[in-house]
Amino acid sequence: IYSAAALSVVLHTRNPFVPTFRSDVRIFLVKSAEKDGGAVAWFGGGSDLTPYYLVDQDIIDFHTHLKKMCDDHLSDDDNLSYRQMKRSCDEYFYLPARSEHRGTGGIFFDDVPSTSNTYGFVREVARGWMPSWLPIVRKNGGREYTDEEKHWQCLRRGRYLEFNLLYDRGVKFGLANANPRVEGVMVSAPPKIAFDYNHVPEVGSEEERLLEILKTPKDWV
Repeated sequence: IYSAAALSVVLHTRNPFVPTFRSDVRIFLVKSAEKDGGAVAWFGGGSDLTPYYLVDQDIIDFHTHLKKMCDDHLSDDDNLSYRQMKRSCDEYFYLPARSEHRGTGGIFFDDVPSTSNTYGFVREVARGWMPSWLPIVRKNGGREYTDEEKHWQCLRRGRYLEFNLLYDRGVKFGLANANPRVEGVMVSAPPKIAFDYNHVPEVGSEEERLLEILKTPKDWV
């Protein structure tokens, strides 16, 4: 008998100086159909940012929150660490056709055996959603921005949608069903996007600086 449950949140922002936030936690359970049969369960999930303009300290603070959470709730016996999950996040949220990563990363984990320790960790991932993101909103949500900066945000959101449609395993799985819940599967898509043919940011601009980071991820903590 197979069961699964998941909870996810994707928060797209009006202000281009506040990054998109995405996180999810999920559990899968396989139980024997026999009366006294055993069961096995495993977890997946993650948390990451997709900024449109780099405010370096915000990204550092976000990754610092994740690293502390991992250090506090995982042991060597779990064979799981912030560094491993950060690398997995960079590898997963990648657009090979663009040679770009979708954002500045976070953590990503899958196929993690269910134990009391890993359960506590996954619970903290969900509990940490707002504490890791709301300080960025409070700091930058009121910043003024130009039409050009808003257009850049929409261009980058186009990349977000490209990833969802072309590479995201969850979207592919959801749409492969005989009667897919298309609205539910696509609910994580950004509300507005833009596409400019062969758009190249101005040399030395903040937009170019973001692209350099997206092409070559860095360690933030």
